[in-house]
Amino acid sequence: MREEITPVSPADLIGEVAKLKIQGYRLVTLSCTEIDANRIDVLYHFDKDLGLKHLRLTAMKTEPVPSISPVYFAALLIENEIQDFFGLKFQGLVVDFQGMLYLEEEALKTPFCKFSFQTAGKTAAPPGVQAEPPETPAAPAAETPAATMPGEPAQDEVSS
Repeated sequence: MREEITPVSPADLIGEVAKLKIQGYRLVTLSCTEIDANRIDVLYHFDKDLGLKHLRLTAMKTEPVPSISPVYFAALLIENEIQDFFGLKFQGLVVDFQGMLYLEEEALKTPFCKFSFQTAGKTAAPPGVQAEPPETPAAPAAETPAATMPGEPAQDEVSS
């Protein structure tokens, strides 16, 4: 199988995607990964005659990127999923679920983001991201008497 990876800027993304569609490429999927606390990589995967082409878009988490859903309508589901799980915003989505495609209101926002900022000794989520709820400490275990063998006196029955 042949494959090719091409870096692309947000300004050139829609043009490159449109060229691939005209050439007969089908959209396979998108994948996303965090690079660091500020940047994220989005890979756009395309196929034609068992040849793969990938466009790699490196974006700032705080900057919206263009949606390719006007070119490949099915991309709206994957782009909404990336919004849910990574918090990256897509500009021009044909249908925008506003972060609620998979996640419910009380769910942790952007659960696949690993980086957070340290503020005043506490860990805080990146801007625009709901922090994880604090862990509740486990209840202390109840004291149980030590097990005794049949015929032996219990611990409190032993006299000194």
